Amino acid sequence: MAAKITFFSVGCGDMTLIRLADFDVTTILIDSNIRVAADDPSDSTPDVAKALRKRLLKDDKGRPFVNVFLLSHPDKDHCTGLSNHFWLGDPDEYPDDRLPDGEKRIIIRELWSSPMVFRRHSKNHTLCADAKAFNAEAWRRVEHWQLYRSAIVGNQILIMGEDEDGKTDDLVSILIKCGDTFSTINRNSASSAYFSARLLAPMPRQEDDEVEETLSKNHSSVILNMEIFASQNSSSRTRFLTGGDAEVEIWRRLWTQNKDNSDVLAYDLLLAPHHCSWHSLSPDSWSKYKEDAEVCPDARSALGQARAGATIVSSSKEILDDDVDPPCIRAKREYKAILKPVDGVFLCTADEDPSETLEFEIKSGGTLVRAGVGLLGITSSAVATAAPRAGHLNE
Repeated sequence: MAAKITFFSVGCGDMTLIRLADFDVTTILIDSNIRVAADDPSDSTPDVAKALRKRLLKDDKGRPFVNVFLLSHPDKDHCTGLSNHFWLGDPDEYPDDRLPDGEKRIIIRELWSSPMVFRRHSKNHTLCADAKAFNAEAWRRVEHWQLYRSAIVGNQILIMGEDEDGKTDDLVSILIKCGDTFSTINRNSASSAYFSARLLAPMPRQEDDEVEETLSKNHSSVILNMEIFASQNSSSRTRFLTGGDAEVEIWRRLWTQNKDNSDVLAYDLLLAPHHCSWHSLSPDSWSKYKEDAEVCPDARSALGQARAGATIVSSSKEILDDDVDPPCIRAKREYKAILKPVDGVFLCTADEDPSETLEFEIKSGGTLVRAGVGLLGITSSAVATAAPRAGHLNE
């Protein structure tokens, strides 16, 4: 089974499925935006739940599952549909076995969740019902771990980043600290032959209250730079950088921290943060300043580490030359400028047939092939000539 990355058509929202090339076809779902309108046959909203289910396996009880669900942050356009389409509870209490296959809720074998994105979010915004349900499920799993110090699939969790005041200090074996690299999925080290990821954010709580407030307001999200291998013996790995709605101050700080080791931000595939928002590249209002708005050089540098033949995807509505942000036409121009010297490609989910997904297959040499279209970027031999590919994130 080939490794694939699928972007679902969800408007200005995120929903991305990663399928590894291992024998078990391990799946990692990042965010969900399954809108209620999709359940109405007379509505044109894409039925992404159906498209997702087509790509999932079932367990020995006939229950559909994802190996991992990562919630980048608890905005509504990143968690809509969780309660309706996923089972948030103890797998021993799963109630849907007698339902038709298309109505069975999806089992989440392992959650990846950050306490800081919830803490920062709840101070500034009211959590929607799906976000509250996810948060309750995350802490159910944490409490289960604290009680038993182990968990079967369906009860597993990895904590993405430390909580404040030492609240995660006793969770060392399920805690990924900012800057850490990990490669185990479902407590199974076999996944390390096909996958690894470095956690870049959220950053821990800052001692300076003003700085902490700035991070909170700037859409603090889980940011991961993943390496996905075409096969177990592949020497080249495709880098996928994903960062939810992280805005300019987050990316500026990441560059300040990593400019002497910029490879940790290098990517072959970038999901444009915050649906191609200008606020990931600038503190200035696009609608107010338009072309006079200034790019933050450090944020652009953080988002500018495109490798040879890189692709940037905007999961958003159509990007028009207007005052709307997100998506923002100026941000699109900046991303295309980043891609030009590396012969890269910019794509938007809204430019596709709304009934289809934007899907890529990872080939040997780390090249991306877009399903139904052909090769994106350049061949591995050309990569070696044009720009050497970076090594493993641990290197």
